[in-house]
Amino acid sequence: MWHISKRLLVLMTIAAALASGAMTAQRAGQSAKFTPDLNFSTVLYGAAYYNEYMPGDQVARLDKDVALMKAAGLNVVRMGESTWSLWEPEDGRFEYAWMDRVVDAMGRAGIKVILGTPTYSIPAWMAHQHPEVLARRMNGGIFGGPGIENSYGMRQNMDTDSPAYRFYAERLIRHIVAHYKDNPTVIGWQLDNETSSYDAANNDVFIGFQHYLEKKFVTPEALSKAWFLNYWGEDLHTWEDLPTRDGAQSTGYKLEWSRWSQMRVTDFLHWQAALVRECVGPTQFVTTDFGGMMRHDVNEEAISTALDIPADNVYHGTQDHFDGSVQSIQEDFSRSLKHSNFLITETNAQSTDWSSAFQFPPYDGQMREDVYTHLSNGANMVEYWHWASIAANQETYWKGVLSHDLEPNRAYAEVSRTAHELEKIGPRLVGLQIKNDVAILWSRDSANAIGFMPFTSNASMPWLPGQTTATYDSLVKQLHKSLYDLNVGADFVFPTTTDFSAYKLLIVPALYISDDALLQRISDYVKNGGHVVMTFKSGFANENSAVRWVRAPGPLREAAGFNYQEFSNLEKPLGLKGDPFHAGAANQVSYWAEFLMPEHAKALAYYDHPFFGKWPAITENEFGGGTLLYEGTYLTDGLQTALLKGELAKIGLTGPDQQLPASIHVQHGVNRLGKRLHYYFNYSGADVKVSYAYGAGTNLLDGKAVTKAAALTLGPWDLAIIEEP
Repeated sequence: MWHISKRLLVLMTIAAALASGAMTAQRAGQSAKFTPDLNFSTVLYGAAYYNEYMPGDQVARLDKDVALMKAAGLNVVRMGESTWSLWEPEDGRFEYAWMDRVVDAMGRAGIKVILGTPTYSIPAWMAHQHPEVLARRMNGGIFGGPGIENSYGMRQNMDTDSPAYRFYAERLIRHIVAHYKDNPTVIGWQLDNETSSYDAANNDVFIGFQHYLEKKFVTPEALSKAWFLNYWGEDLHTWEDLPTRDGAQSTGYKLEWSRWSQMRVTDFLHWQAALVRECVGPTQFVTTDFGGMMRHDVNEEAISTALDIPADNVYHGTQDHFDGSVQSIQEDFSRSLKHSNFLITETNAQSTDWSSAFQFPPYDGQMREDVYTHLSNGANMVEYWHWASIAANQETYWKGVLSHDLEPNRAYAEVSRTAHELEKIGPRLVGLQIKNDVAILWSRDSANAIGFMPFTSNASMPWLPGQTTATYDSLVKQLHKSLYDLNVGADFVFPTTTDFSAYKLLIVPALYISDDALLQRISDYVKNGGHVVMTFKSGFANENSAVRWVRAPGPLREAAGFNYQEFSNLEKPLGLKGDPFHAGAANQVSYWAEFLMPEHAKALAYYDHPFFGKWPAITENEFGGGTLLYEGTYLTDGLQTALLKGELAKIGLTGPDQQLPASIHVQHGVNRLGKRLHYYFNYSGADVKVSYAYGAGTNLLDGKAVTKAAALTLGPWDLAIIEEP
């Protein structure tokens, strides 16, 4: 009898999957009826809370935890996303009482709740009844997962396209959301948790990929041409002959599979969003917590179209490695997804790691400064992962606000101080609007394609002493960090962005993969007066990861003002002749050199080398009303900063912020009252005195008046927030 039921289940869920496209469109139309409340009256500040993990009498512990939270001034918790096995301990038997008492206790204390759909960690009974739900990963895994068959025991071990998994997930989501949709304490829903593709390559995933290719390329011959499959005689003439991803050598195949992996994640979260919106209360918002932005198998831009507000889990260095830069790049990206505010659903409390090898609790003041760092980047909420440290299992040493003794401590005291400050000034900080003149073009396709064909690797050049691996990601981080160190804010734009004219400077890291239309938009941006800083490998390959059959840099040649036919890896760093950007000891380049041959471009720097010195390393070309500066090599961090500082000065984007000491970072924006805010952060353990360069106002943290050009003394790991009247 069980085999019949199981077969019926699979047939039912396959039919549901086939209809999902129409259902999603219908739900999208229905969602317009809802008006989630995103006009937060103050900053949300709290932690993830798991009463189910607590020892002993959980009811008594709940009362104590709520009392501690209320005394500290916390006003939000995130719960429920981690324990499917408590929501549904047996197939079809749903339990709510364990969570009802927690939600009710929070409500009585005036603490708001965000509930998560608990779909990222399946219960044991499901794995036993449906072993096909577990993901089959590719050999080696292309997105970081181990190349092994998944077994039960770890989270995020499922094929999210599995019909059985979708059936159970939908049933669970409908039950939970319907149960809490009218509860005024529950203000929002988090979809899943840090969702990715999990490297799944199950048969249903492969069949879906094949159908996707059929729609995109229409004929196998067209696909074979696009992917250059006549190489090694691997042309396809029937779709049934499509090989699996495991052994694929085609760069086109690898790139398209990475896109398919992203589409799977997008579809899964859009599907969840639609389900939640069918049952949700009219003012409850929908979000998902990205597990760090710029993932290679997660298209955050596409996913965010289904969200009311995006959220991110941002972890960063502490102690002497706490400088705000990781928060900045993650949150600039988060803010750029919908050009609006965002939530921080997880960030460092005490120490982190899946072992005890990374136990670096923050110095005094760093937890407080971290909260304001997030808010200065546009966060409307900051939550810690998590409230109380766990006594056993994988995250034993990923500590919460409370340590394993569950008593108030140094971290709790600092959280309490911060929360009580936010009770007073939170309404003046929430909803900060930020306007930047600089944008970085992020290309996930280029990140993946360069990963398949890296430009430097220990594996390919083992004879080079001290060789490290530079990647697309490291280049993007370097460029953003240079801007951050220069106190210049940045947004992110994407290959789908149709108009770059809102920005005075567009930075284009290694745009290896691009269709002609995007390259034309960049050229038009320059021609119409925009300024571009672009790096090596840009314009080289088309959207199918095939090198263009024209002289590099392809369609960018006119705007760039040069061409090249050769390139070389560099065995060791080279200097630039004459230190043209006054970088001192940082005047070095490495890894890669393109032999640029200027046509109209001006050479800004040459390699200091008897052979490579025949070609410029960096050029700049005037094209129409704008300029395109091109880096044909990989610059050191210091050289990159020096180059960008000069370029920013030329186009009028420098001022007093660029004269501040290295440990001081500033952020500017406009609050909900239309008043300008100026954050001054001291990311150091020493007192620093700086001159305040903006309009007279009030330091919201101490209520004191501040005049223009006044001296601000910032203590170790401290800050000032000046509000102009």
